[in-house]
Amino acid sequence: MEKRNRLIALILIGVGLLMLVGRWVGFFTIVALLFLLAGIYAIRGGKVKRGYRLLAVGAILLVLDHLMIVLGIALLSLGFFFIKAKKVQPKESFIQKQNFSSNFDWDQQPWVMRSMSVWHVFGEADMDLSLAIPEDKETVMMFQGIMGDMDLQIPEYYGIEIEAFVLFGSIDFRGERDNGMMNRLNWKSPNYETSEQKVKFIISYLVGDLDIHIS
Repeated sequence: MEKRNRLIALILIGVGLLMLVGRWVGFFTIVALLFLLAGIYAIRGGKVKRGYRLLAVGAILLVLDHLMIVLGIALLSLGFFFIKAKKVQPKESFIQKQNFSSNFDWDQQPWVMRSMSVWHVFGEADMDLSLAIPEDKETVMMFQGIMGDMDLQIPEYYGIEIEAFVLFGSIDFRGERDNGMMNRLNWKSPNYETSEQKVKFIISYLVGDLDIHIS
């Protein structure tokens, strides 16, 4: 009886949603949503690579079927980025970038760490803060966009604050992974207030994979 009631409830919810958004939902939209759901379940089941492939296929189908909506979401994301970019930066002198795609390979050799705000449609970042040369005592690094893949290696001697949000995807923090939808992480290291070097990360993606290691 419980399974039957659950099935009836799901059918009623599905019919209601179709009635509300039926004019925007077509065959490709339904298939795209199925791919997205399959991707989320695959990620939750530990099949991360397969999950992201399914999410990518679903996203491509949505783009093809709802190009204007996707463009609208991108413009909204970019608009909120412009509003927030300067607000979160403590100083006037910071780097601000908007690109279709970005790639930061800062895990192989020494690099200068500056406050920055970055927006992109597709982004990838590999950062090792043990190789960083801080420009200021307090650094704010903001990454926002549609799809992102980040791998952060952070030494314990930094004072770290992290604000991260991923709508679809996963956040792995210190070996504990949260998969699926609406993943959020807010964390501040115990030595943040007393540390001579402070770094704040603000990360927000619609689809993302974040791996954060503290060592």
